[in-house]
Amino acid sequence: MSDRRLLIIEDDAVLARTLARSFERRGYQAVVLGSPTGLAEAAEQLQPTHAIIDLRLGGASGLGCIRTLHEHDEGTRIVVLTGFASIATAVEAIKLGATNYLTKPANTDDIEAAFDKVDGDEDANITTRPTSIKTLEWEHIHQVLVETDFNISEAARRLGLHRRTLVRKLEKRHI
Repeated sequence: MSDRRLLIIEDDAVLARTLARSFERRGYQAVVLGSPTGLAEAAEQLQPTHAIIDLRLGGASGLGCIRTLHEHDEGTRIVVLTGFASIATAVEAIKLGATNYLTKPANTDDIEAAFDKVDGDEDANITTRPTSIKTLEWEHIHQVLVETDFNISEAARRLGLHRRTLVRKLEKRHI
């Protein structure tokens, strides 16, 4: 058994397979799950040292997977990978115990570097550019989606939007 065991939780089968092959070439033993179903059993069998979790797994949130993995082993290094990043989900992922949070597209080099980057970077570039209204709106929408476990109807109600309006906004961001 390899000393680097990777659990990939990703609902995009092509991306998951590509990541698994790439990490296997780097000496990892990789196991892929397409959803959070069976996560506890997979973690028990594999004993993962590393994990890649897609933030949005179909209709489910990948954030719950972080807690499940850390209940099994707090030392597991977890990278959350997402196609629609927001400050709210990044903060929640780190609070739940993720090692790092990356936006797609991210390559194997980026992900592997993120596994090793446990400490913060005090020299990170701080920009003074103000956040746009569109970005603020998107972050607020995404925060409400996270709070409602991506329930579109409930999120629309909390945002004071018609459900179809929220769906249109989400489609524009290719979620």
